[in-house]
Amino acid sequence: MRIVRAIRALRQWRQAPSVSVQRIGYVPTMGALHAGHRALLQRARSMSDVVVVSIFVNPLQFGPSEDFAQYPRTRAADLALCRDVGVDLVFLPSTEALYPADFQTSVTVSRLAQRWEGACRPTHFQGVTTVMTKLLHLIQPQWTVLGQKDYQQYVVIRQLVKDLNFATALVMCPTVREPDGLALSSRNRYLTPIQRRHAPALYRALRLGQGMIRNGQRSPQRIQRAMTELLQDTPELTIEYIAVADAGTLEPATTIRGARLVLLGAVRLGSVRLIDNILVRAPR
Repeated sequence: MRIVRAIRALRQWRQAPSVSVQRIGYVPTMGALHAGHRALLQRARSMSDVVVVSIFVNPLQFGPSEDFAQYPRTRAADLALCRDVGVDLVFLPSTEALYPADFQTSVTVSRLAQRWEGACRPTHFQGVTTVMTKLLHLIQPQWTVLGQKDYQQYVVIRQLVKDLNFATALVMCPTVREPDGLALSSRNRYLTPIQRRHAPALYRALRLGQGMIRNGQRSPQRIQRAMTELLQDTPELTIEYIAVADAGTLEPATTIRGARLVLLGAVRLGSVRLIDNILVRAPR
């Protein structure tokens, strides 16, 4: 497994004749890798001749009061997991390499990034789309593998790829969960034992909404209200949003019948922020 830190070295590797003819699968990460990341890497490995992983805690996608300094950094364990899965190259850039002192450019996807996560974290998606533009430009993968847990991020990156004509196909992998339904996340390690017991409430609320849709409920407002009430039964949770949205546009759903929907939510348990979603195809 090759480890590359410099942009120049990455470019030299990518332009080598032995690499340029290979099919590259790419998994962007911020490190603190877990079983959910392993599933993404395994999917990339199954599709590709060469698997590339980037590990970069991107400061641009953290707001001024968010947890950039506290975000877990587990470099040795991350590299061991990559090696175990059979990753070919790990790109480990420094902040100075990607954002030198005179860096002035940002990339924005407008409408899709405004609601939900975008409303709660106003600078987040601009940071995501800026760094992804740079990474896709440098790595030029045939496939980019992303997780469903960050569904809005997936939709935003899909629009970025379309609008800027990147020659990569996005692959979305299902969310990996604990036995009680909690979506795996690098931040879960910060939950106290009591918070950990309450954390699956978000998934239970989403499952409640999913069940209502499958059982014929046609009112987005009633579904949202039921999910909200379930979360309110856990007073330790602070609700940031819980919603029924169109899976393509991310706009609040106005109709249920036959629609492709995403139920999505974000809550806080103390200082730990959890997000989750479920995709649902409503019956006609």
